[in-house]
Amino acid sequence: MREPAVEVQQLGHSFGRGATEVEVLREVNLRIEPGEVVLLTGPSGCGKTTLLTLVGALRQVQQGSLRVLGKQLHGADRATRQGLRRRIGMIFQGHNLLRCLSAEQNVQMGADLLHGLGYRSRRDRARQWLRAVGLADQLNQLPHDLSGGQKQRVAIARALAAEPQLLLADEPTAALDSRTGREVVELLQRLAKEQGCAVLMVTHDPRILDVADRLVRMEDGRLLAGGPSDPETAVIAYGGS
Repeated sequence: MREPAVEVQQLGHSFGRGATEVEVLREVNLRIEPGEVVLLTGPSGCGKTTLLTLVGALRQVQQGSLRVLGKQLHGADRATRQGLRRRIGMIFQGHNLLRCLSAEQNVQMGADLLHGLGYRSRRDRARQWLRAVGLADQLNQLPHDLSGGQKQRVAIARALAAEPQLLLADEPTAALDSRTGREVVELLQRLAKEQGCAVLMVTHDPRILDVADRLVRMEDGRLLAGGPSDPETAVIAYGGS
């Protein structure tokens, strides 16, 4: 039996201290298998992005157990977290593109994480993923010359170019039109199935729910479905049970 890509047990997280402390996550349990696409929904401010950043090793775990790609993150040192992030693709709403680099160069930064590839191979991989997200004619454009939707697609291509074992996406279709958004999530779905990459995607977009193997909903820092301790609602599948 394969080890899960993500295994969360009794995870808790708070911001602030003392009288200003706010509990953001409460007793979160979640398991995601390699190749599985899980969509995380819920109202704004309920803790979805905080969970995503914890799974992405961008924050230190405060309470509970969080194993990602075989690494325990509770108590992990900086070197462990940094090494793990090289195996995780991240797509966040801010794009985080380098303004001085072209679209192709930004995407090539993802390919640079792969060992043993020469410059030409990394460049070709960048162009391949830009074609896949519909930006073959924008290779040399700087971020300030791109629309918000185009920047989002560059960020998606950069994440995919690194051949991640886990992909974390925060509202990846928010800046995209319906056709492009659909193409992008189907691309992520194909990546999951063909390469065994687990996908955890935060979304409010009802147009893409059918790509999910499972839907989990968060409210007030708790998962209402998808946790291992909740067998009645652990799987809410679209197109089947």
